[in-house]
Amino acid sequence: MEVSPFDLADNETYLRWRDTKLKNYPQKIEELLVEINDPRKLKQSEFDALLKRCRKTNMALYAGRTGTDPDPEIPFSIGRRFGVSGLNKNWLADENALTSLKVREDGIRRHYIPYTSKAINWHTDGYYNTPKEQIHSMMLHSVQGAASGGANGLLDHEVAYIILRDENPEYISALMSPDVLSIPPRMGEKGEVARRTETGPVFRISASGKLHMRFTIRKKQVIWADNPQTRKAVSTLKKILAGDSAYIFKGQLESGMGLISNNVLHNRNAFVNDSEHERHFYRSRYFERISGT
Repeated sequence: MEVSPFDLADNETYLRWRDTKLKNYPQKIEELLVEINDPRKLKQSEFDALLKRCRKTNMALYAGRTGTDPDPEIPFSIGRRFGVSGLNKNWLADENALTSLKVREDGIRRHYIPYTSKAINWHTDGYYNTPKEQIHSMMLHSVQGAASGGANGLLDHEVAYIILRDENPEYISALMSPDVLSIPPRMGEKGEVARRTETGPVFRISASGKLHMRFTIRKKQVIWADNPQTRKAVSTLKKILAGDSAYIFKGQLESGMGLISNNVLHNRNAFVNDSEHERHFYRSRYFERISGT
């Protein structure tokens, strides 16, 4: 494993990285936004501006001119341009492996919150995936916004790590434990095990020294390790996410806008559709980090 600022045994490297990370860190969500023409044909200057933001904050927002065009090539093009190709086709995804996030009134999807108008609490994507299929980047593209509501909150997972480590390094140690977070199995319609229990850390360091985060704030279908340090660490993280930290960005993705990210922490407010505004987002999840970050 390469030298990593996320190694608790190397405080000197961490402090140097921390100072660089937080220096000139964006204070407003507008600083993450890049106006572009067409995501399918990114100009070099547009790409460079988006990549610069991803390198700093693990995320960037674009405002394109495609409006309500539902062409799936838009999110596919973004993924290719940013060097990710291992698309995770989860069991509720479309045939092309994209996930069309719409309110569903019938079928199996109606039982899952992403396909309803309800709020979705803080999480990273794929927290129930196997260790070999962890999600390292996640993109959103807005085809159509709701009539009202549906804003997203965003927090760089590396900043969450910094806040927790500065508070108490033992919180990081607890959240790096290989058995700290378990997601119980998902059962099939006939009572069979459709997905086994998945247990693993919240924070892990990749072979290249990068930080990966696996987290959900959900209360049901989640099991945390039963020890005082884990309880304190999780409680502190929840307080951070519920607070008014300047590092938490909040904003609305309108038609033609999108998020490019290394699977940062995110949430979604509840929303209301009407006859002219039915919220429709494409979500794509990848097994690789954005290239060059």
